[in-house]
Amino acid sequence: MKRTKIIYWILTILFGGFMLFSAIPDVFSVSDAVKMLHDDLGYPEYIIPFLGVAKVLGVIAILIPGYPRIKEWAYAGLMFDLIGATFSLYSINHSPTGFLPMFPILIVGFLAYFYYHKKLSLTHIN
Repeated sequence: MKRTKIIYWILTILFGGFMLFSAIPDVFSVSDAVKMLHDDLGYPEYIIPFLGVAKVLGVIAILIPGYPRIKEWAYAGLMFDLIGATFSLYSINHSPTGFLPMFPILIVGFLAYFYYHKKLSLTHIN
């Protein structure tokens, strides 16, 4: 039980940290974020702060203990964001080297979610 909790928190903090650091430039519409999302990927500028705020709220939801239903939605939303970003990167250059750096982050996200459910099942048994 203790080992599962430690692994869960390490993975969740890593995943949440990455998502938070990727959200901050979006929230404040930093010029590099706007250039990448608007100029390179073609997304409208008004969506950039929205995506950033949604990521921040998702990170808060996965880090705060309790609220299992909100946590489920947060994990889903953050993974949709990452999968969408991966697909967008692939779509602009059609090269695996463009989106391969996303896979470790996706794996950490999947593992954090897996250990979240493993931790839940252990607490319901005890």
